[in-house]
Parts: sequence; structure tokens; C-alpha cells
Amino acid sequence: MEYTTLGETGLDVSRLCLGCMNFGSDEPWMIDDRQQSLAVIERALDLGITFFDTANVYSQGESEAILGEALAQTDRDRSELTVATKVYHRMNDGPNGQGLSRKHILDQAEASLDRLGLEYIDLYQIHRWDDDTPITETLSALDSLIDDGRVRYIGASTMPAWKFTKALYEADLDNRERFVSMQCEYNLVDRHEEANVLPVCADHGIGVLPWSPLAGGFLTGKYDREEEPREGRAATDEFTRKRFTDENWAVLETVRELADEKGVTPAQLSLAWLLHKDLVDAPIVGPRTIAHLEESVDALEVTLTDDEIARLEEPITPVWNPGIGDV
Repeated sequence: MEYTTLGETGLDVSRLCLGCMNFGSDEPWMIDDRQQSLAVIERALDLGITFFDTANVYSQGESEAILGEALAQTDRDRSELTVATKVYHRMNDGPNGQGLSRKHILDQAEASLDRLGLEYIDLYQIHRWDDDTPITETLSALDSLIDDGRVRYIGASTMPAWKFTKALYEADLDNRERFVSMQCEYNLVDRHEEANVLPVCADHGIGVLPWSPLAGGFLTGKYDREEEPREGRAATDEFTRKRFTDENWAVLETVRELADEKGVTPAQLSLAWLLHKDLVDAPIVGPRTIAHLEESVDALEVTLTDDEIARLEEPITPVWNPGIGDV
């Protein structure tokens, strides 16, 4: 395993982050098997992965509880591990059941800590921007979590660049803790963030944690243009099926050709492309099996030339799309 620092912090994280959204039962494409989920996390630890990302909303806390159970069973020192979770989405039907108000953030931080079985969260991230709550209130709540030791760093996820820039400005203006990382959808067929938040991250030294690095399985090569998907996430998830466009199929064709030339899998090549991006700290991989996990880790050994990178990127011109999906 390779390691890097998160953005301009001194926090060391593994070059791959284990995404834990699959560890649950809310959706048909999730693992829905606690023992299998625990086995994947255990193998990730064996392979040197020290960075784990989940969210309170993933199967309504089930993902956090599974991750917490796995970490309780490991003999790895807590100081070696970086645990990230998120807050924003609706967790109950009552008032204050979602959002980034001070009340919701503080209540959900406690609930996440309970499910994770931890005394502190290394990276606490706002899952989305909340138009109904002033960003100053959100930053104040996050600041208090850091002050009392329940959170070490704060991060953000998936928002227009102008809103993220506003949050950074308000933090500086009020001498609040700044967001140190940005989770954004980023892969070879979803490159819209190159025209949105990635330039902000480059300018401010923000760590980049791409979610959906394999485009919901599209970049693994398991789907074919002429066949209706009968398995995999695309079989039940409309967001994944939206990637079935002519330009995306053109990218996948190039991925398959270059992967064959280099003797690697399309998934490994696609992850390698992300790992070659200077801005990217740790792609968030979401394997369903140990074999998928090991395949992802082997992507660290794949090298790409500048010409190969240009060849992979040629079919798409990145354009910011404010209607991107949710995760």
C-alpha cells in the first residue's frame, strides 16, 4: 500500500479509501451480508488500507455499525486509522431530521460515534450543501465538534464551486476550521468536476477524494452497448444507466483496448488514471468482494504515460453539470 497526506494537512492516509456504502441492505445492489462485509473490511486492513469512508444515511446507520464492528475486532492501533463519515441527508421523518443545522449536526455526530463505537471521527464531512441553513451556523457547529475532540478534521462533498468557495471564505473570515477535503464524483466518464470544484481544490490545497471512481461499475467493462444489463448496479439503478451514452461507450472502448495492451483489467486502468492525477489523494473504492478489493489494490502498480492519459481523456470535454446524481 502507498500513503499520502490529505490535502495540505499532516494527516497520512492510504492511497485507496475503502468506501462502505455497499455494507448494508437498503438497495438491491448492496452486499446485504454482514459477515461478507466484515471480511472485506478485514482484508482491506490486511492490505494496508487505513482510510475508511461511510455516512450516517447509508442504510440508515447500518454501514456505520458494520464498520464499527470490524474496527472493534482489529488489532490495528486506532491512531493508524482514518475514519470518515458524513452528515446532511434525512435520518428521520420529524423536524430537524436532516440538514446542516447546529442541532442536526451535533445530534448526528453523537449517533455516528455510537454506531461506530469510536471516541472521535477523523474526518467529518457535510454530505451536501444546505440551502436552508446559513453556512456560518454549520461552520460553528463543526468547530465545536473539533474543539471538544469529537472530530479531528472537516470535509465537504458534491457542491457547486461557488458554494464551496463561500464556505472557505466564511471560515477564514470568522477564524473557523476550514474544510480540508472534497469528495466529488470523478472518473473517466464523469469528469464534470474538472470544470467545477477541482480548480478550487487546486488553488486552496484541498484534498480530493473521488467517489464512484469506476462509474458505478461501468468502467469495469462488465456492461455491453448492445445488451440490456441483467446484473450489476445498472440492472436496478437508473443513475448508473444514465452513463450509457455514446461518448461514454467511446471512453470504455479505449479503456478496454489500452487495458488489453498493458495486461491489466479495465477497472485497474481506470483507477490508475485517477491515481496519476496530482490533485487526487485517495479514490473511494466500494468493492463487494475480496477479489474486487484485491483487484483495486493492484491498480497501484499500473503506470501510465502522458500519451496514454491523453488517449483515455480524448473522447470527453468536461462540462459542469449541476444536475449530477446523489450518493
